[in-house]
Amino acid sequence: MGSKVHDIDKERIPEHIAIIMDGNGRWAKKKGYMRVFGHENGAQTVHNVTEYAVNLGVKYLTLYAFSTENWNRPKREINALMKILVSWLKKEMDTLMQNNVRLNAIGNLASLPDSCAKELAYVMDKTSGNDKMTLTLALSYSSKTEIIEAVKSIARDVKNNIIEPDDVDDELISSHLYTAGMPDPELLIRTSGEQRISNYLLWQIAYSELYFTDKLWPEFGEEDFYEAIIDYQQRERRFGKISEQIKK
Repeated sequence: MGSKVHDIDKERIPEHIAIIMDGNGRWAKKKGYMRVFGHENGAQTVHNVTEYAVNLGVKYLTLYAFSTENWNRPKREINALMKILVSWLKKEMDTLMQNNVRLNAIGNLASLPDSCAKELAYVMDKTSGNDKMTLTLALSYSSKTEIIEAVKSIARDVKNNIIEPDDVDDELISSHLYTAGMPDPELLIRTSGEQRISNYLLWQIAYSELYFTDKLWPEFGEEDFYEAIIDYQQRERRFGKISEQIKK
């Protein structure tokens, strides 16, 4: 049985794929290990999926790595996650350079521990000239907070007579989000069987195709990634129009 990669239309690869990486803890528990073991294996899946995406020609890959709500987890698990992040950044530098991938990050990055913030800034700086794909990590991220901050920024511009209220439109709001300059995701993948958005890219995924899989993140493999893209390519993206209009 051949790989599903041969069923993918190379002319219709999503430019931007977003992923909610879910199920690390459940995967570890299922195997009788501590949750941190799941996060460690999940970091390897990040490496793998990044390579699958760049090899297919995806231009933007945005991963939900750590939400603002995740700060409510046990301190021991949070500390372990931050150590895994630093270790991943150090380990992946060469791979990112070899694959011509630029690292980006969105969220409340000021809330990250110093060790994480410094390593993140270092790798982002070193890979800033790479242009084959942009890998964005959503860290200490909340879409509601992102939108609130955008509204505040726009309100200040209105107050200071920099813009008029009537200037506010989709494009202006998008330009004030963390993802300014990036296209909206065409495809959002969520692993682990959960079917919710969990405060992730709420504005940006207004017209994204949603794909849910029961696979837990550490077991999400190459063929699973291809299957999500094939499913996406089989859908008709109408953007409020009817089928006949799209076909024309």
